[in-house]
Amino acid sequence: MYTIQANSSGTRSIKVSEEHLNTIKEYSLFTHLVDSNGIITEEVLDKLKLNVRSLIAHQKEDSKKLLDLCIDVIYHKKMKAYGLQELIKLYKEKQEEEVENDNS
Repeated sequence: MYTIQANSSGTRSIKVSEEHLNTIKEYSLFTHLVDSNGIITEEVLDKLKLNVRSLIAHQKEDSKKLLDLCIDVIYHKKMKAYGLQELIKLYKEKQEEEVENDNS
Protein backbone atom coordinates (compact mmCIF):
# COMPACT_ATOMS: atom_id res chain seq x y z
CA MET A 1 0.00 0.00 0.00
CA TYR A 2 1.27 3.44 -0.94
CA THR A 3 0.25 6.85 0.31
CA ILE A 4 0.08 9.90 -1.95
CA GLN A 5 -0.31 13.49 -0.86
CA ALA A 6 -3.63 14.97 -1.92
CA ASN A 7 -2.70 18.61 -1.31
CA SER A 8 0.46 20.70 -1.34
CA SER A 9 0.51 21.28 2.41
CA GLY A 10 0.56 17.55 3.11
CA THR A 11 -2.46 17.56 5.41
CA ARG A 12 -4.47 15.20 3.21
CA SER A 13 -3.47 11.86 1.78
CA ILE A 14 -4.94 8.98 -0.18
CA LYS A 15 -4.04 5.28 0.05
CA VAL A 16 -3.19 3.59 -3.25
CA SER A 17 -2.76 -0.17 -3.56
CA GLU A 18 -0.73 -2.18 -6.03
CA GLU A 19 -4.05 -3.37 -7.48
CA HIS A 20 -5.05 0.25 -8.18
CA LEU A 21 -1.77 0.81 -10.05
CA ASN A 22 -2.29 -2.42 -12.01
CA THR A 23 -5.80 -1.28 -13.00
CA ILE A 24 -4.42 2.04 -14.22
CA LYS A 25 -1.91 0.11 -16.32
CA GLU A 26 -4.45 -2.45 -17.58
CA TYR A 27 -6.80 0.24 -18.87
CA SER A 28 -4.03 2.71 -19.91
CA LEU A 29 -5.82 5.43 -17.98
CA PHE A 30 -2.92 7.88 -18.08
CA THR A 31 -2.21 7.51 -21.80
CA HIS A 32 -2.84 10.86 -23.55
CA LEU A 33 -4.39 12.24 -20.37
CA VAL A 34 -2.07 15.19 -19.82
CA ASP A 35 -1.58 17.80 -22.54
CA SER A 36 1.84 18.50 -24.02
CA ASN A 37 2.41 21.29 -21.50
CA GLY A 38 2.51 18.66 -18.72
CA ILE A 39 0.39 20.73 -16.36
CA ILE A 40 -2.17 18.79 -14.34
CA THR A 41 -5.28 20.81 -13.58
CA GLU A 42 -8.76 20.10 -12.28
CA GLU A 43 -9.83 19.78 -15.92
CA VAL A 44 -7.37 16.89 -16.36
CA LEU A 45 -8.86 15.21 -13.29
CA ASP A 46 -12.36 15.72 -14.72
CA LYS A 47 -11.21 14.21 -18.02
CA LEU A 48 -9.91 11.13 -16.17
CA LYS A 49 -13.18 10.80 -14.27
CA LEU A 50 -15.19 10.98 -17.49
CA ASN A 51 -12.93 8.45 -19.22
CA VAL A 52 -13.33 5.98 -16.35
CA ARG A 53 -17.11 6.47 -16.21
CA SER A 54 -17.28 5.79 -19.92
CA LEU A 55 -15.21 2.62 -19.57
CA ILE A 56 -17.45 1.34 -16.78
CA ALA A 57 -20.64 2.18 -18.68
CA HIS A 58 -19.50 0.35 -21.82
CA GLN A 59 -17.95 -2.75 -20.26
CA LYS A 60 -19.63 -6.05 -20.79
CA GLU A 61 -17.58 -7.93 -18.20
CA ASP A 62 -17.16 -7.23 -14.50
CA SER A 63 -15.78 -3.76 -13.80
CA LYS A 64 -15.02 -4.29 -10.11
CA LYS A 65 -11.38 -3.21 -10.52
CA LEU A 66 -12.40 0.08 -12.10
CA LEU A 67 -15.12 0.65 -9.53
CA ASP A 68 -12.65 0.03 -6.70
CA LEU A 69 -10.19 2.46 -8.28
CA CYS A 70 -12.94 5.07 -8.58
CA ILE A 71 -14.22 4.68 -5.04
CA ASP A 72 -10.82 4.44 -3.37
CA VAL A 73 -8.78 6.92 -5.43
CA ILE A 74 -10.17 8.84 -8.42
CA TYR A 75 -13.48 9.92 -6.88
CA HIS A 76 -12.04 10.12 -3.36
CA LYS A 77 -13.34 13.24 -1.61
CA LYS A 78 -9.77 14.47 -1.08
CA MET A 79 -8.65 13.95 -4.70
CA LYS A 80 -7.69 17.16 -6.45
CA ALA A 81 -5.28 18.05 -9.26
CA TYR A 82 -2.32 17.90 -6.86
CA GLY A 83 -3.31 14.39 -5.80
CA LEU A 84 -3.58 13.29 -9.42
CA GLN A 85 -0.13 14.71 -10.08
CA GLU A 86 1.22 12.64 -7.17
CA LEU A 87 -0.64 9.54 -8.38
CA ILE A 88 0.86 9.90 -11.86
CA LYS A 89 4.30 10.36 -10.31
CA LEU A 90 3.88 7.20 -8.21
CA TYR A 91 2.63 5.28 -11.24
CA LYS A 92 5.63 6.34 -13.33
CA GLU A 93 8.06 5.41 -10.54
CA LYS A 94 6.54 1.94 -10.27
CA GLN A 95 6.66 1.46 -14.06
CA GLU A 96 10.34 2.45 -14.09
CA GLU A 97 11.04 -0.03 -11.27
CA GLU A 98 9.30 -2.77 -13.27
CA VAL A 99 11.43 -2.03 -16.33
CA GLU A 100 14.62 -2.04 -14.23
CA ASN A 101 13.65 -5.35 -12.61
CA ASP A 102 12.87 -6.88 -16.02
CA ASN A 103 16.26 -5.78 -17.33
CA SER A 104 18.14 -7.24 -14.35
